[in-house]
Amino acid sequence: MRSMEVGTQVEQKSLLATLAPGKRTRLRRLLFEFGPGHGTLLFLPIDQGIEHGPRDFFPNPASKDPEYQFRLAAEAGYSAIACEIGLATKYYPDFAGQVPLILKLNSKTDVPPSGDALSTCNANVEDAVRLGADAVGYTLYVGSPRQDDDLVQLGGVRRDCDRFGMPLIIWAYPRGSAIDQKGGRDSFYAIDYSARVAMEMGADVVKLNMPKIDAEKDKDSPAPYNEGGFTQEDAIRHCVASAGRSLVVLSGGSKVDDDRLLEQTRFVLEAGGSGVIYGRNVWQREWSAALEIIEQIKEIMLSSVSRIP
Repeated sequence: MRSMEVGTQVEQKSLLATLAPGKRTRLRRLLFEFGPGHGTLLFLPIDQGIEHGPRDFFPNPASKDPEYQFRLAAEAGYSAIACEIGLATKYYPDFAGQVPLILKLNSKTDVPPSGDALSTCNANVEDAVRLGADAVGYTLYVGSPRQDDDLVQLGGVRRDCDRFGMPLIIWAYPRGSAIDQKGGRDSFYAIDYSARVAMEMGADVVKLNMPKIDAEKDKDSPAPYNEGGFTQEDAIRHCVASAGRSLVVLSGGSKVDDDRLLEQTRFVLEAGGSGVIYGRNVWQREWSAALEIIEQIKEIMLSSVSRIP
């Protein structure tokens, strides 16, 4: 059954049915009670101040004040806002109950090179419970030379999520020289592999970048990814399928033009994904422009859901 009542895909119902009551309750709030609803997810990430530095605020100086981003998430009707412990502690109390919280547990700065990427934990699942979060976020760098340490750290987070009934959202990001040599971190191969790893590591929701089709770079990927003939729609469909019963949200990344943003929103919903997580593509805009693009994103999401048989 794929009705709007139970979500955008069979996997949503299957996932919720297998979860403990705490996880099930929190995920249902995100899918049905906040945001666009009808089994969709619309997240606003605001962790870029750490991950990229204040340079991201220059296009819209008002966004440097976290209150701008929190107010945008609450007033525009997001499914949740995702942030680190400092912002959650200092700003979220003013918006608790108006928009759900995803507490990001780990982070790193953009200062060292990402060849040996590892995002270390600076918060834990107990912090998320104390703050009233409905999910936690964890960044996993698939393919990094530090991958072994990453997977051990993630294992501890996953066990705590199971213990406290907290949904686990994995930011599944390919990184490292081995990835660079096999088509790059935005390749179909790398994104598809990351989706599978995140699911098998216990993600309830997987955050993915849009895979890019590049004939020259894809020649360096393993077969069959190097054989060509894939469209971007094919690629995202495969990536969603690789995530199995984990729900999938598509990351927007750096700012793209509006037509492209709406097109990739449609791609992921029609591929069976559950929604999108767009940060800079939204809050780098002035207030009225941000509200306008959010409404367009919601329209695309709900129209895509209504067409699913």
